[in-house]
Amino acid sequence: MSRATLFDKVWDLHTVGTLASGQTQLFIGLHLIHEVTSPQAFAMLRERSLGVLYPGRTVATVDHIVPTQSQQRPFADTLAEQMIRALEDNCAEFGIRFYNIGSGSQGIVHVIAPEQGLTQPGMTIACGDSHTATHGAFGAIAFGIGTSQVRDVLATQTLALDKLKVRRIEMNGSLCPGVFAKDVILHIIRKLGVKAGVGYAYEFAGSTFEAMNMEERMTVCNMAIEGGARCGYINPDAVTYAYLKGRDFAPQGADWERAVAWWENLRSDPDAQYDDTIHFDAAEIAPTVTWGITPGQGIAVDETVPWPEELPGEDRPLAEEAYRYMDLAPGVPIVGTKVDVCFIGSCTNGRLSDLREAAKLARGRHVAPGVKAFVVPGSERVKQQAEAEGLHAVFLEAGFEWREPGCSMCLAMNPDRLEGRQLSASSSNRNFKGRQGSARGRTLLMSPAMVVAAAVQGHITDVRTLLEATP
Repeated sequence: MSRATLFDKVWDLHTVGTLASGQTQLFIGLHLIHEVTSPQAFAMLRERSLGVLYPGRTVATVDHIVPTQSQQRPFADTLAEQMIRALEDNCAEFGIRFYNIGSGSQGIVHVIAPEQGLTQPGMTIACGDSHTATHGAFGAIAFGIGTSQVRDVLATQTLALDKLKVRRIEMNGSLCPGVFAKDVILHIIRKLGVKAGVGYAYEFAGSTFEAMNMEERMTVCNMAIEGGARCGYINPDAVTYAYLKGRDFAPQGADWERAVAWWENLRSDPDAQYDDTIHFDAAEIAPTVTWGITPGQGIAVDETVPWPEELPGEDRPLAEEAYRYMDLAPGVPIVGTKVDVCFIGSCTNGRLSDLREAAKLARGRHVAPGVKAFVVPGSERVKQQAEAEGLHAVFLEAGFEWREPGCSMCLAMNPDRLEGRQLSASSSNRNFKGRQGSARGRTLLMSPAMVVAAAVQGHITDVRTLLEATP
Protein backbone atom coordinates (compact mmCIF):
# COMPACT_ATOMS: atom_id res chain seq x y z
CA MET A 1 0.00 0.00 0.00
CA SER A 2 1.42 3.39 -0.95
CA ARG A 3 1.17 6.51 1.18
CA ALA A 4 0.35 4.30 4.18
CA THR A 5 1.21 4.68 7.85
CA LEU A 6 2.61 1.81 9.87
CA PHE A 7 -0.76 1.67 11.60
CA ASP A 8 -2.54 1.17 8.27
CA LYS A 9 -0.13 -1.55 7.19
CA VAL A 10 -0.28 -3.52 10.43
CA TRP A 11 -4.06 -3.17 10.64
CA ASP A 12 -4.58 -4.44 7.11
CA LEU A 13 -2.17 -7.36 7.56
CA HIS A 14 -4.10 -8.51 10.64
CA THR A 15 -7.62 -7.96 9.33
CA VAL A 16 -9.63 -11.18 9.32
CA GLY A 17 -12.77 -9.58 7.95
CA THR A 18 -15.42 -6.93 8.42
CA LEU A 19 -18.24 -7.70 10.85
CA ALA A 20 -21.90 -6.86 10.37
CA SER A 21 -21.42 -3.99 12.84
CA GLY A 22 -18.88 -2.44 10.49
CA GLN A 23 -16.05 -3.20 12.90
CA THR A 24 -12.90 -4.99 11.88
CA GLN A 25 -12.23 -8.48 13.17
CA LEU A 26 -8.53 -8.09 13.96
CA PHE A 27 -6.13 -10.97 14.57
CA ILE A 28 -4.04 -10.52 17.72
CA GLY A 29 -0.49 -11.80 17.43
CA LEU A 30 0.44 -11.62 21.12
CA HIS A 31 -1.87 -11.69 24.13
CA LEU A 32 -0.45 -10.71 27.52
CA ILE A 33 -2.40 -11.59 30.66
CA HIS A 34 -2.05 -11.05 34.40
CA GLU A 35 -3.90 -11.90 37.58
CA VAL A 36 -6.41 -9.04 37.68
CA THR A 37 -8.38 -9.13 34.41
CA SER A 38 -7.94 -12.81 33.51
CA PRO A 39 -9.83 -14.84 36.20
CA GLN A 40 -13.25 -13.70 35.02
CA ALA A 41 -12.27 -14.27 31.39
CA PHE A 42 -11.26 -17.88 32.09
CA ALA A 43 -14.50 -18.37 34.03
CA MET A 44 -16.47 -17.18 30.99
CA LEU A 45 -14.62 -19.68 28.81
CA ARG A 46 -15.61 -22.52 31.13
CA GLU A 47 -19.24 -21.36 31.18
CA ARG A 48 -19.28 -21.72 27.40
CA SER A 49 -17.16 -24.90 27.30
CA LEU A 50 -14.51 -23.05 25.27
CA GLY A 51 -10.76 -23.51 25.27
CA VAL A 52 -7.85 -21.20 24.50
CA LEU A 53 -7.48 -21.24 20.72
CA TYR A 54 -3.75 -20.48 20.51
CA PRO A 55 -2.17 -20.89 23.97
CA GLY A 56 1.28 -20.35 22.44
CA ARG A 57 0.30 -16.76 21.62
CA THR A 58 -0.62 -15.95 25.24
CA VAL A 59 1.94 -15.13 27.95
CA ALA A 60 1.15 -14.55 31.63
CA THR A 61 2.81 -12.95 34.61
CA VAL A 62 1.75 -11.67 38.02
CA ASP A 63 2.33 -8.00 38.83
CA HIS A 64 -0.54 -5.86 40.13
CA ILE A 65 -1.20 -7.55 43.47
CA VAL A 66 2.35 -8.66 44.24
CA PRO A 67 3.79 -7.44 47.58
CA THR A 68 7.15 -5.78 47.06
CA GLN A 69 8.52 -6.35 50.58
CA SER A 70 7.88 -9.97 51.56
CA GLN A 71 6.79 -12.21 48.69
CA GLN A 72 6.55 -15.30 50.87
CA ARG A 73 3.58 -17.51 50.03
CA PRO A 74 0.82 -17.59 50.97
CA PHE A 75 0.48 -13.82 50.74
CA ALA A 76 -0.82 -12.04 53.84
CA ASP A 77 -3.60 -10.59 51.67
CA THR A 78 -5.94 -13.55 51.15
CA LEU A 79 -7.55 -12.01 48.05
CA ALA A 80 -4.14 -11.50 46.46
CA GLU A 81 -3.27 -15.12 47.23
CA GLN A 82 -6.54 -16.29 45.64
CA MET A 83 -5.80 -14.25 42.52
CA ILE A 84 -2.29 -15.61 42.00
CA ARG A 85 -3.49 -19.17 42.63
CA ALA A 86 -6.25 -18.69 40.06
CA LEU A 87 -3.69 -17.55 37.49
CA GLU A 88 -1.41 -20.47 38.30
CA ASP A 89 -4.30 -22.92 37.92
CA ASN A 90 -5.63 -21.34 34.70
CA CYS A 91 -2.22 -21.29 33.04
CA ALA A 92 -1.61 -24.91 34.00
CA GLU A 93 -5.03 -26.01 32.74
CA PHE A 94 -4.85 -24.22 29.40
CA GLY A 95 -1.13 -24.67 28.70
CA ILE A 96 -0.14 -21.00 28.91
CA ARG A 97 3.43 -19.85 29.55
CA PHE A 98 3.51 -18.24 33.02
CA TYR A 99 6.33 -16.20 34.53
CA ASN A 100 5.70 -16.59 38.24
CA ILE A 101 7.54 -15.08 41.18
CA GLY A 102 10.99 -16.63 41.45
CA SER A 103 11.12 -17.69 37.80
CA GLY A 104 13.77 -15.07 37.10
CA SER A 105 11.51 -13.48 34.50
CA GLN A 106 8.50 -12.26 36.50
CA GLY A 107 7.66 -8.59 36.54
CA ILE A 108 5.30 -5.93 35.27
CA VAL A 109 3.70 -7.26 32.10
CA HIS A 110 4.79 -4.26 30.01
CA VAL A 111 8.37 -4.65 31.20
CA ILE A 112 8.87 -8.40 30.78
CA ALA A 113 7.49 -8.74 27.24
CA PRO A 114 9.89 -6.20 25.69
CA GLU A 115 12.93 -7.35 27.68
CA GLN A 116 12.43 -10.92 26.47
CA GLY A 117 11.90 -9.96 22.84
CA LEU A 118 8.27 -11.06 22.85
CA THR A 119 7.28 -7.58 21.65
CA GLN A 120 8.33 -7.07 18.03
CA PRO A 121 7.61 -4.63 15.19
CA GLY A 122 4.49 -5.18 13.14
CA MET A 123 2.67 -7.15 15.82
CA THR A 124 -0.82 -6.64 17.12
CA ILE A 125 -0.73 -6.94 20.90
CA ALA A 126 -3.53 -6.93 23.46
CA CYS A 127 -3.57 -6.99 27.25
CA GLY A 128 -6.19 -6.36 29.89
CA ASP A 129 -4.34 -3.28 31.09
CA SER A 130 -4.62 0.38 30.13
CA HIS A 131 -0.93 0.90 29.44
CA THR A 132 -0.53 -1.75 26.75
CA ALA A 133 0.36 1.08 24.36
CA THR A 134 3.88 0.74 25.82
CA HIS A 135 4.65 -1.93 23.20
CA GLY A 136 4.05 0.58 20.41
CA ALA A 137 7.60 1.78 21.03
CA PHE A 138 8.67 -1.17 18.84
CA GLY A 139 6.36 -0.34 15.96
CA ALA A 140 3.64 -2.67 17.22
CA ILE A 141 -0.05 -1.79 17.45
CA ALA A 142 -0.97 -2.50 21.06
CA PHE A 143 -4.35 -2.14 22.74
CA GLY A 144 -5.50 -2.18 26.34
CA ILE A 145 -8.71 -4.24 26.56
CA GLY A 146 -11.46 -5.13 29.05
CA THR A 147 -12.22 -8.46 30.68
CA SER A 148 -14.81 -9.58 28.11
CA GLN A 149 -12.30 -8.79 25.35
CA VAL A 150 -9.66 -10.85 27.19
CA ARG A 151 -12.16 -13.71 26.92
CA ASP A 152 -12.60 -13.03 23.20
CA VAL A 153 -8.87 -13.11 22.50
CA LEU A 154 -8.39 -16.29 24.52
CA ALA A 155 -11.24 -17.99 22.64
CA THR A 156 -10.73 -16.62 19.10
CA GLN A 157 -7.37 -14.80 19.00
CA THR A 158 -9.26 -11.85 17.53
CA LEU A 159 -10.89 -8.59 18.60
CA ALA A 160 -13.77 -6.58 17.15
CA LEU A 161 -12.48 -3.03 16.79
CA ASP A 162 -13.22 0.24 15.04
CA LYS A 163 -10.27 1.42 12.98
CA LEU A 164 -8.59 4.48 14.46
CA LYS A 165 -7.51 7.69 12.78
CA VAL A 166 -3.78 8.45 12.94
CA ARG A 167 -2.29 11.64 14.36
CA ARG A 168 1.41 12.29 13.80
CA ILE A 169 3.05 13.89 16.84
CA GLU A 170 6.27 15.30 15.42
CA MET A 171 8.92 16.58 17.80
CA ASN A 172 12.33 17.78 16.71
CA GLY A 173 15.42 19.02 18.50
CA SER A 174 17.44 17.95 21.52
CA LEU A 175 16.16 17.78 25.07
CA CYS A 176 17.75 20.14 27.57
CA PRO A 177 19.66 18.78 30.59
CA GLY A 178 17.30 17.50 33.27
CA VAL A 179 14.54 16.79 30.75
CA PHE A 180 13.63 13.15 30.16
CA ALA A 181 11.15 11.07 28.19
CA LYS A 182 8.62 11.38 31.03
CA ASP A 183 8.73 15.16 30.72
CA VAL A 184 8.17 14.85 26.98
CA ILE A 185 4.96 12.87 27.26
CA LEU A 186 3.66 14.92 30.19
CA HIS A 187 4.28 18.06 28.13
CA ILE A 188 2.43 16.62 25.12
CA ILE A 189 -0.55 15.64 27.26
CA ARG A 190 -0.53 19.02 28.95
CA LYS A 191 -0.65 20.82 25.62
CA LEU A 192 -3.16 18.58 23.83
CA GLY A 193 -5.31 17.49 26.78
CA VAL A 194 -6.49 14.14 28.08
CA LYS A 195 -9.29 13.81 25.51
CA ALA A 196 -7.51 14.96 22.36
CA GLY A 197 -6.49 11.45 21.36
CA VAL A 198 -9.94 9.86 21.53
CA GLY A 199 -10.46 7.92 18.30
CA TYR A 200 -6.79 8.22 17.34
CA ALA A 201 -3.58 6.29 17.28
CA TYR A 202 -0.60 8.56 17.96
CA GLU A 203 2.48 8.15 15.79
CA PHE A 204 5.43 9.75 17.60
CA ALA A 205 7.95 10.95 15.02
CA GLY A 206 10.82 13.37 14.56
CA SER A 207 14.44 13.67 15.64
CA THR A 208 13.65 13.82 19.35
CA PHE A 209 12.08 10.37 19.42
CA GLU A 210 14.65 8.99 16.99
CA ALA A 211 17.39 9.98 19.48
CA MET A 212 15.72 8.15 22.36
CA ASN A 213 16.71 4.67 23.44
CA MET A 214 14.04 1.96 23.52
CA GLU A 215 13.26 2.36 27.21
CA GLU A 216 12.69 6.09 26.74
CA ARG A 217 10.43 5.34 23.78
CA MET A 218 8.46 2.91 25.94
CA THR A 219 7.91 5.67 28.51
CA VAL A 220 6.43 7.91 25.83
CA CYS A 221 4.15 5.29 24.28
CA ASN A 222 3.11 4.01 27.71
CA MET A 223 1.24 7.23 28.45
CA ALA A 224 -0.43 7.71 25.06
CA ILE A 225 -3.62 6.43 26.70
CA GLU A 226 -3.43 9.29 29.23
CA GLY A 227 -3.80 11.66 26.30
CA GLY A 228 -6.90 9.79 25.14
CA ALA A 229 -5.22 7.82 22.34
CA ARG A 230 -6.10 4.12 22.09
CA CYS A 231 -2.50 3.36 21.13
CA GLY A 232 0.77 5.11 20.41
CA TYR A 233 3.72 3.93 18.36
CA ILE A 234 7.13 4.79 16.96
CA ASN A 235 8.40 3.47 13.64
CA PRO A 236 11.04 0.74 14.08
CA ASP A 237 14.64 1.62 13.23
CA ALA A 238 18.23 0.61 13.97
CA VAL A 239 17.71 1.43 17.66
CA THR A 240 14.79 -1.00 17.77
CA TYR A 241 16.71 -3.77 16.07
CA ALA A 242 19.80 -3.35 18.25
CA TYR A 243 17.63 -3.66 21.36
CA LEU A 244 15.87 -6.80 20.11
CA LYS A 245 18.82 -8.68 18.69
CA GLY A 246 19.76 -11.72 20.75
CA ARG A 247 16.81 -11.55 23.13
CA ASP A 248 14.99 -14.74 24.13
CA PHE A 249 12.21 -14.65 21.55
CA ALA A 250 13.85 -12.56 18.84
CA PRO A 251 14.48 -14.25 15.47
CA GLN A 252 17.92 -15.85 15.15
CA GLY A 253 20.41 -16.35 12.32
CA ALA A 254 19.02 -15.98 8.80
CA ASP A 255 15.56 -15.44 10.28
CA TRP A 256 16.89 -12.30 11.91
CA GLU A 257 17.95 -10.73 8.62
CA ARG A 258 14.61 -11.58 7.00
CA ALA A 259 12.78 -10.12 10.01
CA VAL A 260 14.66 -6.82 9.87
CA ALA A 261 13.94 -6.50 6.14
CA TRP A 262 10.27 -7.13 6.81
CA TRP A 263 10.14 -4.67 9.70
CA GLU A 264 11.73 -1.98 7.54
CA ASN A 265 8.88 -2.36 5.03
CA LEU A 266 6.34 -1.71 7.77
CA ARG A 267 7.60 1.79 8.52
CA SER A 268 5.26 4.61 7.57
CA ASP A 269 5.83 5.65 3.97
CA PRO A 270 7.60 9.01 3.49
CA ASP A 271 4.45 10.36 1.85
CA ALA A 272 2.02 8.66 4.25
CA GLN A 273 -1.34 10.36 4.73
CA TYR A 274 -2.21 11.35 8.32
CA ASP A 275 -5.52 12.55 9.66
CA ASP A 276 -3.72 15.22 11.68
CA THR A 277 -0.16 16.41 12.38
CA ILE A 278 1.03 18.42 15.38
CA HIS A 279 4.54 19.82 15.82
CA PHE A 280 6.55 20.32 19.01
CA ASP A 281 9.98 21.80 19.71
CA ALA A 282 11.96 19.69 22.22
CA ALA A 283 13.96 22.71 23.38
CA GLU A 284 10.79 24.25 24.83
CA ILE A 285 10.26 21.40 27.32
CA ALA A 286 11.30 21.81 30.95
CA PRO A 287 11.18 19.26 33.78
CA THR A 288 7.44 18.75 34.21
CA VAL A 289 5.26 17.88 37.19
CA THR A 290 1.51 17.45 37.52
CA TRP A 291 -0.30 19.61 40.02
CA GLY A 292 -3.87 18.32 39.70
CA ILE A 293 -5.93 15.17 39.40
CA THR A 294 -5.37 14.23 35.74
CA PRO A 295 -2.10 13.74 33.83
CA GLY A 296 -3.08 16.73 31.70
CA GLN A 297 -2.91 19.10 34.66
CA GLY A 298 0.83 19.62 34.45
CA ILE A 299 3.27 22.52 34.52
CA ALA A 300 6.99 23.11 34.15
CA VAL A 301 8.66 22.80 37.53
CA ASP A 302 9.61 26.48 37.48
CA GLU A 303 6.02 27.60 36.85
CA THR A 304 3.20 28.35 39.25
CA VAL A 305 -0.10 26.52 39.64
CA PRO A 306 -2.28 28.09 36.92
CA TRP A 307 -5.06 30.56 37.64
CA PRO A 308 -8.53 29.48 36.39
CA GLU A 309 -8.65 32.37 33.94
CA GLU A 310 -5.47 31.10 32.30
CA LEU A 311 -7.25 27.86 31.35
CA PRO A 312 -9.84 27.14 28.65
CA GLY A 313 -13.38 27.56 29.99
CA GLU A 314 -14.17 23.85 29.80
CA ASP A 315 -11.12 23.05 31.99
CA ARG A 316 -11.94 25.43 34.84
CA PRO A 317 -14.44 23.31 36.81
CA LEU A 318 -11.95 20.44 37.01
CA ALA A 319 -9.20 22.88 37.98
CA GLU A 320 -11.32 24.19 40.86
CA GLU A 321 -11.88 20.60 41.98
CA ALA A 322 -8.16 19.96 41.77
CA TYR A 323 -7.23 23.03 43.84
CA ARG A 324 -9.48 21.79 46.63
CA TYR A 325 -8.42 18.16 46.50
CA MET A 326 -4.68 18.83 46.20
CA ASP A 327 -4.61 21.72 48.69
CA LEU A 328 -2.79 23.82 46.12
CA ALA A 329 -3.63 27.44 45.38
CA PRO A 330 -3.43 29.09 41.96
CA GLY A 331 -0.45 31.38 41.49
CA VAL A 332 1.72 29.44 43.97
CA PRO A 333 5.01 27.90 42.78
CA ILE A 334 4.98 24.10 42.65
CA VAL A 335 8.61 24.12 43.81
CA GLY A 336 8.69 23.82 47.58
CA THR A 337 5.58 21.66 47.87
CA LYS A 338 6.29 19.26 50.74
CA VAL A 339 6.32 15.53 49.90
CA ASP A 340 5.69 12.57 52.19
CA VAL A 341 6.35 9.60 49.91
CA CYS A 342 8.63 9.21 46.89
CA PHE A 343 8.11 6.27 44.54
CA ILE A 344 10.32 5.16 41.64
CA GLY A 345 8.95 2.30 39.54
CA SER A 346 5.91 1.26 37.42
CA CYS A 347 5.52 0.21 33.79
CA THR A 348 6.29 3.81 32.87
CA ASN A 349 9.59 4.24 34.69
CA GLY A 350 10.73 0.99 36.31
CA ARG A 351 13.35 -0.09 33.76
CA LEU A 352 17.12 -0.27 34.10
CA SER A 353 17.85 3.08 32.42
CA ASP A 354 15.34 4.77 34.75
CA LEU A 355 17.12 3.34 37.78
CA ARG A 356 20.52 4.35 36.42
CA GLU A 357 19.43 7.98 36.01
CA ALA A 358 17.89 8.01 39.47
CA ALA A 359 21.00 6.47 41.04
CA LYS A 360 23.22 9.16 39.48
CA LEU A 361 21.34 11.79 41.46
CA ALA A 362 20.96 9.72 44.62
CA ARG A 363 24.70 8.95 44.88
CA GLY A 364 26.26 11.00 47.67
CA ARG A 365 22.91 12.35 48.88
CA HIS A 366 20.32 11.17 51.43
CA VAL A 367 16.55 11.08 51.68
CA ALA A 368 15.26 14.00 53.74
CA PRO A 369 13.97 13.36 57.28
CA GLY A 370 10.29 12.40 57.37
CA VAL A 371 10.19 11.23 53.76
CA LYS A 372 9.55 7.60 52.83
CA ALA A 373 11.30 6.77 49.55
CA PHE A 374 11.48 3.45 47.77
CA VAL A 375 12.56 1.95 44.45
CA VAL A 376 10.70 -0.94 42.81
CA PRO A 377 12.39 -2.60 39.81
CA GLY A 378 10.04 -3.40 36.94
CA SER A 379 11.04 -7.05 36.73
CA GLU A 380 13.22 -9.73 38.25
CA ARG A 381 15.65 -9.25 35.38
CA VAL A 382 15.82 -5.49 35.95
CA LYS A 383 16.43 -6.12 39.65
CA GLN A 384 19.20 -8.60 38.90
CA GLN A 385 20.88 -6.27 36.41
CA ALA A 386 20.58 -3.27 38.72
CA GLU A 387 22.13 -5.21 41.59
CA ALA A 388 24.94 -6.42 39.33
CA GLU A 389 25.73 -2.75 38.64
CA GLY A 390 25.52 -1.86 42.34
CA LEU A 391 22.56 0.48 41.89
CA HIS A 392 20.74 -1.05 44.86
CA ALA A 393 23.68 -0.17 47.12
CA VAL A 394 23.52 3.46 45.95
CA PHE A 395 19.83 3.68 46.76
CA LEU A 396 20.16 1.94 50.12
CA GLU A 397 23.04 4.19 51.17
CA ALA A 398 20.94 7.20 50.19
CA GLY A 399 18.07 6.07 52.42
CA PHE A 400 15.77 4.59 49.77
CA GLU A 401 14.14 1.20 50.28
CA TRP A 402 15.03 -1.40 47.63
CA ARG A 403 12.04 -3.62 46.86
CA GLU A 404 11.02 -6.72 44.92
CA PRO A 405 9.48 -6.33 41.41
CA GLY A 406 5.82 -5.44 40.93
CA CYS A 407 3.40 -2.66 40.05
CA SER A 408 3.67 -1.37 43.63
CA MET A 409 2.35 2.12 44.39
CA CYS A 410 1.25 2.85 40.84
CA LEU A 411 -2.17 1.61 41.94
CA ALA A 412 -3.93 0.49 45.10
CA MET A 413 -3.99 -3.28 44.58
CA ASN A 414 -1.10 -4.29 46.85
CA PRO A 415 0.30 -3.26 50.26
CA ASP A 416 2.17 -0.21 48.89
CA ARG A 417 -0.33 2.57 49.59
CA LEU A 418 -0.53 6.17 50.63
CA GLU A 419 -2.11 6.91 54.00
CA GLY A 420 -4.49 9.75 54.77
CA ARG A 421 -3.53 13.03 53.09
CA GLN A 422 0.00 12.00 52.22
CA LEU A 423 1.45 13.57 49.08
CA SER A 424 3.47 11.40 46.74
CA ALA A 425 6.14 12.31 44.22
CA SER A 426 5.70 9.44 41.79
CA SER A 427 7.26 8.18 38.55
CA SER A 428 4.03 6.34 37.69
CA ASN A 429 1.38 7.32 35.13
CA ARG A 430 -1.87 8.33 36.85
CA ASN A 431 -2.65 10.94 39.48
CA PHE A 432 -6.38 10.33 39.83
CA LYS A 433 -8.06 10.72 43.21
CA GLY A 434 -7.34 7.66 45.34
CA ARG A 435 -5.10 6.09 42.70
CA GLN A 436 -2.30 5.29 45.14
CA GLY A 437 -4.40 3.72 47.87
CA SER A 438 -5.80 6.46 50.06
CA ALA A 439 -9.12 8.05 49.17
CA ARG A 440 -7.56 11.36 50.23
CA GLY A 441 -4.00 10.75 49.04
CA ARG A 442 -2.38 13.11 46.54
CA THR A 443 -0.08 12.23 43.64
CA LEU A 444 2.31 14.41 41.65
CA LEU A 445 3.70 12.72 38.52
CA MET A 446 7.26 13.36 37.37
CA SER A 447 10.41 11.70 36.05
CA PRO A 448 12.49 9.36 38.26
CA ALA A 449 15.19 12.04 38.45
CA MET A 450 12.62 14.54 39.70
CA VAL A 451 11.44 12.00 42.29
CA VAL A 452 14.99 11.69 43.62
CA ALA A 453 15.29 15.48 43.78
CA ALA A 454 12.07 15.66 45.80
CA ALA A 455 13.16 12.81 48.08
CA VAL A 456 16.51 14.32 49.05
CA GLN A 457 15.17 17.85 49.46
CA GLY A 458 11.88 16.90 51.11
CA HIS A 459 9.88 18.97 48.66
CA ILE A 460 9.33 19.43 44.94
CA THR A 461 12.65 20.59 43.51
CA ASP A 462 13.89 21.57 40.07
CA VAL A 463 16.16 18.63 39.23
CA ARG A 464 18.39 20.93 37.21
CA THR A 465 19.65 22.56 40.42
CA LEU A 466 20.82 19.16 41.64
CA LEU A 467 22.40 18.24 38.33
CA GLU A 468 24.57 21.34 38.57
CA ALA A 469 25.80 20.16 41.99
CA THR A 470 25.89 16.39 41.47
CA PRO A 471 28.81 14.95 43.44
